[in-house]
Formats: sequence, C-alpha cells, structure tokens
Amino acid sequence: MTSNMTETKIATKNITLIQAINDGMKTVLERDETTLILGEDVGKNGGVFRATDGLQEIFGDDRVIDTPLSESGIIGTSIGLAVNGMKPIAEIQFMGFIYPAYDQIMTHASRIRMRTMGRFSVPMVIRAPYGAGVRAPEIHSDSAESLFTHMPGIKVVCPATPYDAKGLLIAAVEDPDPVLYMEPMHSYRSFREEVPTDYYTIEIGKGKRRIEGEDVTLITWGAMVPLVEKVAKQAKENGISCEVIDLRTLYPIDEGLIAESVKKTGRAVVIHEAPRTGGLGNDIVSIINDTSFLYLKAPIERVTGFDVPVPFSSLENHYLPTPERILKGIEKVINF
Repeated sequence: MTSNMTETKIATKNITLIQAINDGMKTVLERDETTLILGEDVGKNGGVFRATDGLQEIFGDDRVIDTPLSESGIIGTSIGLAVNGMKPIAEIQFMGFIYPAYDQIMTHASRIRMRTMGRFSVPMVIRAPYGAGVRAPEIHSDSAESLFTHMPGIKVVCPATPYDAKGLLIAAVEDPDPVLYMEPMHSYRSFREEVPTDYYTIEIGKGKRRIEGEDVTLITWGAMVPLVEKVAKQAKENGISCEVIDLRTLYPIDEGLIAESVKKTGRAVVIHEAPRTGGLGNDIVSIINDTSFLYLKAPIERVTGFDVPVPFSSLENHYLPTPERILKGIEKVINF
C-alpha cells in the first residue's frame, strides 16, 4: 500500500555564522517594521565584519542607521527607542568597546521594567563580537560575559553554530527584555551549516547536548564549542567518552541540563576563554555543587583564559584554552 502523503521539506542554505546573523536580521526587518539596526558603519559599509552587508540597500537608511562613534550614545538611543515601542538592534563593533556603554546598560536598560513596575520594557538587542584568536588589536578581543551575567534584568546569549545564530537572534529580537547577543568572531567564517531560509527561533535559556558521553561532561559555549568537540573526539580515541554541553544561553543558564549531564557522568570540566577569576565557570561550578555534588567522582576542573588582558597576537594562542590543556583537564578528573 502506498501513501499519498508527501514529506514537507524545509528550505535551507549552507551558510557561515556571520551570514546566518545577516539572514536573521533580514528576517526580523522584513517581519516587523518596528525593528531597526543602528551602530558604527552598519549601513553604507555593511559593518566591520559585513554582518549588516546589503541591509541598508534593502530597508533604507531610516532603518539601518549609521551612528557617530559613541557606544554610550548608541545604547542610550536604543533604550529610548525600545521604551517607545521600537525594537532596536544595536551593534557594538567589538565587545571590548562596550565599556563606555556599561553605565547605560546597567543603570537603565536592565532596570526599567523594575523601575516602572512593569509599565515599560526594553525590547532591544545588543550585538557584540567577542573573543580572541583573530589577531585583533588591544581591547578588540575581550570576553566580558561575566560582567553581564551578574546583571539582573538582561539576558545573555552566545551561539556557536550558524543554525543557532539565526534562531537565537530572532528570539532575542522578540524578547520583551534587553538581550546581549555575543558573537564569536573566531567562528564567523570558520565553517558552514544548513540553516532554514524561513523564520524560526531557539528558546532562550536552553542549552544543547552536542555530543553524548558517559565518562565526563565538558561544558562550554561560543567559539570554544568546535574546539571542545574536536578534543572530545580525541579523548574518545583514548577510551574516554565525553559529553559536550553547549550552554547557548549564559543568563539565564540551563541548570537542568548541566545537572542532568553531571549526574550521569560524575565528572565535569568547564572550558571558557575569559579570565579564570570571576569567570562564568565559577557559577557553573556552584550550580554543579548545588545540584549534583553527591554524584561527583572527582573535583570539577576549569580550563580558561589567564588572569591577564588578552595579549598581543604572538601570545594569543597561548592565552586561549588549547587542545592540550583541555585534554589535561579531562585526564585529571578521570584519574582522580
């Protein structure tokens, strides 16, 4: 007996992470006229990384707006727009440039819902390319996520793949509260993936199990995800089964996924490129201790950047977590 039903195929295209971000912005600009983009060089030049390439030509310079070089001004303007019914996407050229805007984000964007007892919200997205490994000058390569995961009232997301980049960006634009959208520069054009051409979202606050494993849980995000996946495959050749967790959202964090995985494996290694002291890895260790302590077979290990500013290019690779350092961390918890 044959069926007359045909499977509906989802149209996709094979694109890089930066192209997925561009496609995500194009999708929301088409769907919602209250959405606009503003930032330095986002219009005519299409952004320093070409993330907004071609969008001003399609939507005009009143929706893709070149601004003066003033991060505080970009964010302050975006807050005003958001409170008055718009959905701005503000680009900060590099995350290391966000510090002049920290006051606007901390004292206004993250607090207006509480300050007005829910009368006003701030539906804005702050796009911030981050991370080392691209040989950028000083202050261009910072990973400052922990400054914002310690800021109630704002959400922080960090995609690792093209598929997640588009879905999380659309979800961030639709969120009624401010979202810091961290973009791993090192992954912008490093690989391609099939991404749906139509609208879709990925739920903020939900991580993803990238690789199933039994012996140790590796927890990471952003540009570290492809590296950790590679290390997990190396460890498997040595007889160690690694489970890889990509957090995707850094605040609010997916505590349930972390606990479920660590309870299964009994061991955990947290990998991130931000400095060790005050890093988000500390909070993850606390989550594991709160939820899964009695299941642990070894102390939790952290493999991170060092407690120094990101060094100049000749030392950049030494600063970042390396496969060797991650493997050493895995072996340490396995052999405890």
